[in-house]
Amino acid sequence: MSNTPTKEDVMQQQILAAAKKLFQVYGLAKVTMDDVAKEIGKGRSSLYYYYKNKDEIFDAVVMIEIREMLSAMANGIHQASGTQEKLRAFFLIKLEVLREKRVFFKMLDVGMDADALSNFNKAKIVHHNFIIKQESILLSQLLSYGIKNGELKKMSESEMKTLIFVLVSSVRGLKRELDLETDSKNITPAVDMFTRMAMNGLRF
Repeated sequence: MSNTPTKEDVMQQQILAAAKKLFQVYGLAKVTMDDVAKEIGKGRSSLYYYYKNKDEIFDAVVMIEIREMLSAMANGIHQASGTQEKLRAFFLIKLEVLREKRVFFKMLDVGMDADALSNFNKAKIVHHNFIIKQESILLSQLLSYGIKNGELKKMSESEMKTLIFVLVSSVRGLKRELDLETDSKNITPAVDMFTRMAMNGLRF
């Protein structure tokens, strides 16, 4: 089966790349379908074949960003050897990728009125819940690997669920604090410290 992108695939990629560029520069509120069409040298009507409105384009752009982060995390976990290194990869890659993408996400709500901001925040909740679900799956697989290999103590399903909640919440806390830092070199030592603390509590 051929993996060669179709004309439709290429067009969608062009639309989303153009939209991301515009969103990052001007914010979501100021960008129109006309702006996106002009950026790729097409008429606005050609966009409607692929997306009903700007919100659909925005959702597709954000989901690409999210899936890129999750894919990087999954690959990092797979390549790491041992539970501690896998857990470290989970945290470190997430924080590094989010730091790389923060300029894009920071600009999105610029210039929004109250109604637009309300709708934007509702969309953020949907995306947030998707991320939490996927990260929880990754952590469940990671922890199950550690238990199976005898690196971690056995735990009940409810204990696993609570632990995953704590770990996911902790990385969000680290992200918020590190967002205030101008120097990215603090990410690695913070992750190393947190990973060691987590592992000390999870071992026999």
